[in-house]
Amino acid sequence: MAELDTGGGGGKHKGGKVRSKKQSTRVDMTPMVDLMFLLITFFMLTTTLAKPQAMDLAMPDKDEKNEQQLDVADTRTMTILLGSNNKIEWYIGLVDDPKTPPTVIGYGKNGIRKALLDNARDIKAKTGKDMIVLIKPSDKSVYRNLVDILDEMKIVDVKSYAIVDITEPEVGLLKRDSAY
Repeated sequence: MAELDTGGGGGKHKGGKVRSKKQSTRVDMTPMVDLMFLLITFFMLTTTLAKPQAMDLAMPDKDEKNEQQLDVADTRTMTILLGSNNKIEWYIGLVDDPKTPPTVIGYGKNGIRKALLDNARDIKAKTGKDMIVLIKPSDKSVYRNLVDILDEMKIVDVKSYAIVDITEPEVGLLKRDSAY
C-alpha cells in the first residue's frame, strides 16, 4: 500500500516542556493512483485522433481496349507544365499554336490560382463551357508540386482536369524559359 508519512512524530527533546505525543498524518495514495489511471484511460478512449485528410482522385481503368480519345477544342484547354524550382508554365491552346503566350509563374493566390480563375472566367464567357486543364509534370518537378497543383484545382473548383505525360516540345518550352 502506498502512503505518505508527513509527521515527524512526537519525541523527547532535550530541554523543554513535556508535550503530548503528536500523531503522524498518514495519507493513503492508492485511491488517488487508481483515480489517475481511470482518468487517463477515460481521456484516451474518448479523445478523437486526428484523421488524415485525403483527396478523392478518379483514375481511368487500366484496360487498353477502353481507351478513348476525346476531341476537345484548344480554346477551352489550359495546359500547365510543372518545372523545376517550384516554377509553373501555362498556356491555352496547343504547344505549336498557343492562344496565349506561355507564361512562367509560381504557386499561390497571386500565381497559378489567379491565372486559373481568370482563364476559367474568360473561357466560360466566350464558349459557355467549362475550362479543361491538362497537368503535365516534368521529370524535374517534385511530388510536392503535383500535390500543390491538385490542391489549386480543388480550391478553384475546376471540374475537368487530367494528369498527362509531357511531350518533347513542351520540355523544350520549359528549357527555353529556364523553368526546366
